[in-house]
Amino acid sequence: MSMEYDLPHLGGKLMSTQVSSLLIKELKEGVFSHSERLPSEVELSERLGVSRTVIRDALSDLEREGFIERVRGIGTVINRGIVNLNNRLDLKFEYNDLIRDAGYRPAADSIVLRVEPADHELAEKLQLDLADSVIVCEKRVLAGNSPVIYSIDYLPLSLFDGMAYTDIDWSAPVFDILDRYCGLAVVTTISKVYATNANPAIRQKLDLNEGEALMMLDEVGYCKLSRPVMRSFEFYTNFFEFNVLRKKF
Repeated sequence: MSMEYDLPHLGGKLMSTQVSSLLIKELKEGVFSHSERLPSEVELSERLGVSRTVIRDALSDLEREGFIERVRGIGTVINRGIVNLNNRLDLKFEYNDLIRDAGYRPAADSIVLRVEPADHELAEKLQLDLADSVIVCEKRVLAGNSPVIYSIDYLPLSLFDGMAYTDIDWSAPVFDILDRYCGLAVVTTISKVYATNANPAIRQKLDLNEGEALMMLDEVGYCKLSRPVMRSFEFYTNFFEFNVLRKKF
């Protein structure tokens, strides 16, 4: 079956990352959704109009993430159980996609913007000078009409190069904002995961019941060359059920 694509614009993302994203989509719901194996590197290269090096790098990404296994003499085997595994906490994800996958429309409200000086911890995390300015965006994320996430994002003001940051639509995901307005693609995140009760203001925003805990992600996002460009605190309600793939090498 033929597969011809114009690769979508994904800002500063590597071509191999674009190909990886496209192949994952095809594994889940597209031309390879019922396949046991992927075509050869040569065939994928011809179909997608990219070099074999790009294909090889993309397949390496997919293998590292468990979606496929390349076996000498057999080919590239699709790990169907892992492909069908949703909400993987071990992979970088965008919460609007999680909400859509659950069958709901994502939205954001209660957006609060401010600029403040970086404290010692934030300056260290984002490799800033102490008291450099950061944009802070707090918002509540909804699945349909239900509040499911409260997020607090910190971005260096210098990334926006003098533009009027208040004119930006901050209801958009922070990854998209960095891509569109700063030309930066977050390629890696390092996350710490905690169970928390959060403070009363956040609990009220999320309409939590007494005793109901939250999962908090404390994340630092990095673009190419391991440059830190964002720090986020995200508080998730029990609307979400996450999976983690653990591989034994």
